[in-house]
Amino acid sequence: MASNGDGKGRVATAAAGGGYGYGYGGYEGPEERKWWPWLVPTVIVACIAVFAVEMYENNCPKHGSQLGGCVAGFLRRFSFQPLRENPLLGPSSSTLEKMGALDWNKIVHQHQGWRLISCIWLHAGLIHLVVNMLSLLFIGIRLEQQFGFVRIGAIYLLSGFGGSVLSALFLRNNYISVGASGALFGLLGSMLSELLMNWTIYSNKAAAIITLLFIIALNLAIGILPHADNFAHIGGFVAGFLLGFVLLARPQFGWMERQELPQTSQPPKYKAYQYVLWVVSLVLLLIGFIISLVMLFKGKNGNDGCHWCHYLNCVPTSKWKCNT
Repeated sequence: MASNGDGKGRVATAAAGGGYGYGYGGYEGPEERKWWPWLVPTVIVACIAVFAVEMYENNCPKHGSQLGGCVAGFLRRFSFQPLRENPLLGPSSSTLEKMGALDWNKIVHQHQGWRLISCIWLHAGLIHLVVNMLSLLFIGIRLEQQFGFVRIGAIYLLSGFGGSVLSALFLRNNYISVGASGALFGLLGSMLSELLMNWTIYSNKAAAIITLLFIIALNLAIGILPHADNFAHIGGFVAGFLLGFVLLARPQFGWMERQELPQTSQPPKYKAYQYVLWVVSLVLLLIGFIISLVMLFKGKNGNDGCHWCHYLNCVPTSKWKCNT
């Protein structure tokens, strides 16, 4: 979510991969270890707990609103802001800002870089929370089963961080942003790079990549509507895409059965192109993070060097404006 301070929210609700689980590419390699997924459920519980704290701190009945009465007043302290202020059933922008929302001014001028991480755990409202957590459940569980909590946890956090950095560079003043959408797009990006990285051990390659590209394109397209922080989506996706090449390589077919082969016939663990992709992606990832962070903390505006980039976040039409 991003807010321009007038009570209206800008929230990304399109980070889902629909109901698609991981593994539809038709993996033909040997049976690998299946990890018990505990990290993704823990993240979901943590986000729900943080949202409860948001609503406790918000305390709509005490602070009130000029835009109407609290929604679901029977919840008392946990009731929501008026729908005219937050249509997603959640707290006020001031509460989100207090709890660690992404705020360019506070990051750059007040040295609160921790907001680049804290904003990932906050959500603009109940609707925002439910959509993102269902998306994480569908996407994250299968990935964690396949690759374990360390690699998927790293992709989730670093992708969320990457989305926050890009969002701060381009949204800048008058906006705050919250949500796990950048991290979720990172998981989608890692699914795509994992498919490309391990191309030779999948069947139904064309169907798998077309399906995945369609899901990604659809979600990014929805992100150009008003009230969605598409820069967080794009930053998270790019970071996750590169991290997938670095962290999700699979041994080539036949390596797992090397004990059964003669010593002279044993294949290498990875193919040459996998090593090349690993090195190139790691270098691009490090360069991208370093340049972006230097620009951010020097107070640079990403729009100065890219005058059309604002269209990646919102495309104005006769039906809506992008500066609301």
